[in-house]
Amino acid sequence: MREGLSNLFRHRVLIQSLVMRELKARYRGSVGGYLWSFFNPLLLLAVYFVVFTTVFSPPQAEFGDTQPYALFLFCGLLPWTWFASSLSDAANSLIAGGNLIKKLIFPAEVLPVVSVLANGVHFLLGLPVYLAFWLAFKPEGLSVHVLWLPLVVLTQLVLSLGLGLILAALAVHFRDIRDILANALTLWFFLTPIIYSRQFLQERADAVDATWVPKVVAQVLDLNPMTHVMDGYHRAIFEGALVPWKRLPVTLAVAVLILLVGYGLFDRLRDSFPEEV
Repeated sequence: MREGLSNLFRHRVLIQSLVMRELKARYRGSVGGYLWSFFNPLLLLAVYFVVFTTVFSPPQAEFGDTQPYALFLFCGLLPWTWFASSLSDAANSLIAGGNLIKKLIFPAEVLPVVSVLANGVHFLLGLPVYLAFWLAFKPEGLSVHVLWLPLVVLTQLVLSLGLGLILAALAVHFRDIRDILANALTLWFFLTPIIYSRQFLQERADAVDATWVPKVVAQVLDLNPMTHVMDGYHRAIFEGALVPWKRLPVTLAVAVLILLVGYGLFDRLRDSFPEEV
């Protein structure tokens, strides 16, 4: 693993170049160019404000304030978009970059890493838009706990890299992985506290008249690493509270373990990539 990370560091200029190429290709031919990285989240957030203030009544938790709901929803949706797009692009990265990995000197692990980092740039460009809306609708401003945000972002980055390497390696041999992943991400989305708060589901599970279903769902949620990542975003930004200091470090440790396993699997299958793509 240490050798793998040193290889990535040695190829950091190549990674940077490929990330920039990916970003330029995404907006090639558009008038707005990189400005769409700001306009897209801005327009989406405006739509959420209209919908959830005039059409739908969002779920409420007794001990978890989710108002304004559009800001709560976007606080989770923005990092989830980074996560889901990273996994989808990483799963297809080796197949799409087949001409590159057939070259003996090209490090194949760079491609899924570029997928994660390129989508991470879009997340970082959309984050100031969200924070600007937050300051506009919350006069009290951001809490000092927002300083924990880099730890949350790091946890998601490590988790995305690990899963991206696994999916990239497997998708070369099993092309159905990409279709399975699309459906799995939809289920994963609803099993992650994005459209509802973690407190809301916990209250449903702890209710006296609750059936076994919310109890099981709450237990599954605790096993979902993205649950604690999203809880970190909600607490650091939306609630202005301390991040889950017991669960988040454990999630980071699990993410590191997944990265180790992912790189090990990728390195084991590396020699088979050129002939399979």
